[in-house]
Amino acid sequence: MANAPVQRMSQVMAKTLRDDPADAEVLSHKLLVRAGYVRRTAAGIWTWLPLGKKVLANVERIVREEMDAIGAQEVLLPALLPKEPYEATGRWDEYGPELFRLKDRKGGDYLLGPTHEEIFTLIVKDQASSYKDLPVILYQIQTKFRDEARPRAGILRGREFLMKDSYSFDTEDEGLARSYALHRQAYQKVFERLGLDYRICAATAGAMGGSKSEEFLAPAEAGEDTFADCPNCDFAANTEAITYALEPVDGSAVPAAEEIPTPDTPTIETLAASLGVPASATLKNLLVKVDGEIVAVGVPGDREVDMDKVEAHFAPAAVELVTAEDFVGRPDLVRGYVGPQGLEKVKYIADPRVAPGTAWITGANKEHTHAKNVVAGRDFQVDAYVDAVVVQEGDPCPNCGTGLSLDRAIEIGHIFQLGRKYADALKLDVLGQNGKPVRVTMGSYGIGVSRAVAALAEQTADDKGLCWPAEVAPADVHVVAAGKALQTELALDVSEKLRAAGLRVLVDDRAGVSPGVKFTDSELIGVPKILVAGRRSAEGVVELKDRRTGEREELTVEEAIARLTA
Repeated sequence: MANAPVQRMSQVMAKTLRDDPADAEVLSHKLLVRAGYVRRTAAGIWTWLPLGKKVLANVERIVREEMDAIGAQEVLLPALLPKEPYEATGRWDEYGPELFRLKDRKGGDYLLGPTHEEIFTLIVKDQASSYKDLPVILYQIQTKFRDEARPRAGILRGREFLMKDSYSFDTEDEGLARSYALHRQAYQKVFERLGLDYRICAATAGAMGGSKSEEFLAPAEAGEDTFADCPNCDFAANTEAITYALEPVDGSAVPAAEEIPTPDTPTIETLAASLGVPASATLKNLLVKVDGEIVAVGVPGDREVDMDKVEAHFAPAAVELVTAEDFVGRPDLVRGYVGPQGLEKVKYIADPRVAPGTAWITGANKEHTHAKNVVAGRDFQVDAYVDAVVVQEGDPCPNCGTGLSLDRAIEIGHIFQLGRKYADALKLDVLGQNGKPVRVTMGSYGIGVSRAVAALAEQTADDKGLCWPAEVAPADVHVVAAGKALQTELALDVSEKLRAAGLRVLVDDRAGVSPGVKFTDSELIGVPKILVAGRRSAEGVVELKDRRTGEREELTVEEAIARLTA
């Protein structure tokens, strides 16, 4: 905010630390704590200190400005929500243990909101009765809650976090497409203003439901998402969203299936070594339980099963690996030697690489025995095809066939074309132009506001500390008084002049703190410009340093003010 009071380090509650927190795993966690931006309150719960709150507020401001620019209207919904709307849509159960559930003193069921599709739907149901009331986009910036089993990585993955969630309401699918496009463009502007490096990637809808979905991912080593990027075309997708076409082959020339003795080969590695074949020639069959029922998942032997994809296919059913007890009383299931042929009462799903006509070496459902020339579609049937393997570097691009490159990233935004899932569940209709009820179609759009702060820290920090882009930094300039009374007096005078010129100023006027500590803290805190009142203060000369490039120059006070306000 222009002309805000000068922030004096002698008064600001921003204690810096020399050492990394013992529990810190990622760079943003280490630096945000060390620089005095946040403090841990409990596992996955964080307090934003004054400097951190200013950065958070700047991210909020940018998000708010771009949402307002597309005509969205800001509201504020409660975080404590009743059970009934979420029960109507099925999400009371679908969210599973990550949903914070609680009861009031009368025994009523409530939840702490993870997202607010249901409540926004009910608001529009209450406020809109005619097609003339639509389209409309509503949004809020509010605290969300998720009962993470293992909160980690500081504010990147907490149990409480700040999020912008917006929702569009249209009477036709074409209108939803326009609202979706507006949000997509607004998100690009937000992340460009924030100074984030990001990718727009195809994504899965997950518990949100709906059809089209895209993620905005910020590449970072600390990221929990993996995305694939094609160097030859514009394809980019979260690896969980990559799908391949089923391409049957002609297996008519493959000889009949034949059992072969394979003693002590219960793993793909031991089998391939024993037969002298590549693992890719074998068929791996992973057994899981889906709501208690055993299901087999078939993938090539050289690939790993992506359990996230399997769980997404069967959601909201619970998926877990089988245990030794599950083999008891099942002679058709021989541990280490399971094959899809001859399985009894077991649903079989397979990756598209196990296409009709492909031939495999796989278990024969007998101890120490496998079978060769087992052909998909001839010797066994696949109940459903699911892209079930973990995507690897070099896998072919689904669009052009070029080898994909993989990278880690932080999810900073997600947009969904929800369609009518929530409108159907909560009966959201308006009167159409013909006087008949029209079912409303919806979009849902989220930005992780607090997560964006961590993503920025991850992408922009260097070996000295944080290094904020100008628009989100807690100040425009960090003035450092090297220590002596004259230097402090000059630093405070310059700070006031910069404030009067409209800049946000943080001044280190702490007494009894060495110049070395002040210089180190200025680099750790990461304000874009550092102005030092040092050895030439008596001459009215200061040093101006660019935090990112490290470039320094000595200027008169007047020159420095002119440079900073240009």
